[in-house]
Amino acid sequence: MQLKSHGVSSSLVEKVTAEVHDFFDLPMEEREKFWQRPGEIEGFGQNFVVSKEQKLDWGYGFTMFSLPALLRKPHLFPKLPLPSALKMDPNDSKQFEDGVQSMRMNYYPSCQQQEHVIGFNPHTDGSALTILLQLNEMDGLQIKKDGMRVPVKTLPDTFIINVGENLEILTNGIYRSIVHRATVNSEKARLSFATFYSMKLDGEIGPAPSLITPETPALFKKISFVDYTKGFLSRKLQEKSNVDFMRIENEDSKSY
Repeated sequence: MQLKSHGVSSSLVEKVTAEVHDFFDLPMEEREKFWQRPGEIEGFGQNFVVSKEQKLDWGYGFTMFSLPALLRKPHLFPKLPLPSALKMDPNDSKQFEDGVQSMRMNYYPSCQQQEHVIGFNPHTDGSALTILLQLNEMDGLQIKKDGMRVPVKTLPDTFIINVGENLEILTNGIYRSIVHRATVNSEKARLSFATFYSMKLDGEIGPAPSLITPETPALFKKISFVDYTKGFLSRKLQEKSNVDFMRIENEDSKSY
């Protein structure tokens, strides 16, 4: 899904674009001052190399957690019509009221050997919603649909909205998280800016109780969001590996 007429001014988008360009144009020794610390995902860095046979994630990122949503008072999730659309108890969506918001700047350098690298391996986001802004109109995002890799055409002044794992689990699979990947260009670098909206850290993640019936049994287990996040960060990102970990293996869910 791509979102236009979103109310974000072109001047703000241009300012964000300029700031991201300025950061990634800094000498490496300056960027390394913000390098990720061991065991943390915040800061400047790359994804881990776990095998000589893997395609390399050919890109850098700068990840930071912003203030909790309640402190910034965006009230995003309470205003979404999710409960009424799914006939869900509104209390089941309160996990988002104090949710976490984080941001990541992405830089994918050009590479002549595209067969050996990839911008970001196929994965789903460990968030409820991801809002992505492609900054230099350089295409490279691909989503998986019906087993095929579908390129996403960049539209000017438009946000790309991806459903993440939080929403798939909460809605018991009614909304599906989007498998996507980033490719690299042989001639030109690609820049993007992503904002992630997730559940609150001290809550639990699992299917909404009001959506569980004898006809629609729970497809996913319920665990603390902290444990879910730890698992997400410790497992290799590959397609829906984290969603599959949360899935309940039983006769009712095997067809899902």
